[in-house]
Amino acid sequence: MLFTCDVQELLDGLSTASRALSSRPAKQILEGVLLETTESGIRITCTDLNLTIETYVDATVKEEGQVVLPGRLFTDLVRKLSGGLLEINVDDKNIAYLRNAGSTIKLSGLSAREYPRMDEPDTHKSVTLPQSKMRDMINKVSFAVATDETRLILTGILLEITQSEVRLVALDGFRLAMRRLSGTYADVAAGETIETVVPGKVMSELAKLLSTDDTPLTISFSESRMELSFGKTKMYNVLLAGEYIRYRQIMPTTWTSRATIKTREFERAIERASLMAREGKNNLIKMHMTQEGLVITSNAELGDVHEKLDLLLEGRDIDIAFNVRYLSDVLRNIDEETVCMRFTSNVSPSVVCPAEWEDYLYLVLPVRVFE
Repeated sequence: MLFTCDVQELLDGLSTASRALSSRPAKQILEGVLLETTESGIRITCTDLNLTIETYVDATVKEEGQVVLPGRLFTDLVRKLSGGLLEINVDDKNIAYLRNAGSTIKLSGLSAREYPRMDEPDTHKSVTLPQSKMRDMINKVSFAVATDETRLILTGILLEITQSEVRLVALDGFRLAMRRLSGTYADVAAGETIETVVPGKVMSELAKLLSTDDTPLTISFSESRMELSFGKTKMYNVLLAGEYIRYRQIMPTTWTSRATIKTREFERAIERASLMAREGKNNLIKMHMTQEGLVITSNAELGDVHEKLDLLLEGRDIDIAFNVRYLSDVLRNIDEETVCMRFTSNVSPSVVCPAEWEDYLYLVLPVRVFE
């Protein structure tokens, strides 16, 4: 195996593929990155058996071949090279020789025959949408994914596709985040809904790799596997098995109080209150809403915070308390000038969303407070 390529292009490819490397691999071979020659260059692949990422790098191939090199070490070595062209020559004992400028590096590898391969989805259902839209959707909901694996299905994000929209939903038992994108992005029959649950880790890694422009992302999947294809990169992963929570049944359809607040003023007040709240025992803030305004308080043994903001309140006055992190997480993801909060009681799930735009909606459980 012998090829030459640009150092920076190879490093970019390695940085992309190595996101699939496990921090605790079950086998030595899974610590490696698979390099394979193709007609147009080099294919780079990494896997942890649940997630596989492969990407392509332009290269001049002089001798075909394949090898598995130590993933993190190989990436670090390439990162430290001088730039320009790099020649990689792999002998029949899987020893790679890297030559760049005045540097020559010898690196022992493994046979590619032992490297595991992930099958592509067998029956393709697919959706194609702009990378920037999917990136935004993932970032708007991924913080609400459960981290406790006792309910494994909640460590994933629900992908829901109908004829008129694509929707992502994440929930952890205390809060729910939903982002929908209206439009026809998939060939779905009227009345049909395609649902699948994607591991949260996969979605988070995908968001980091997607571009901020409207170049296409194509998602294809079967009952157990999914393929994501964008640019020179493909991701394959195992989907989560099981039925997701029927989230529509827990979303309030009515309200008794509706408050509209300037988003950034609200966010800054919450951040100040959070500094004291985290010094307390339960990370709690209290909110008192009337026609006169919004009062936010937090306290601990070290002191207390009192914030007063203007708001537009429709319906009843309300006193309610929240885990401050749950409000901070969603406010960071609302870009619009004003935010709306809707309540049915001070112990029922509350809705948070942009005041004029409900394609992004957040549901959070308040904390019951006994005075």
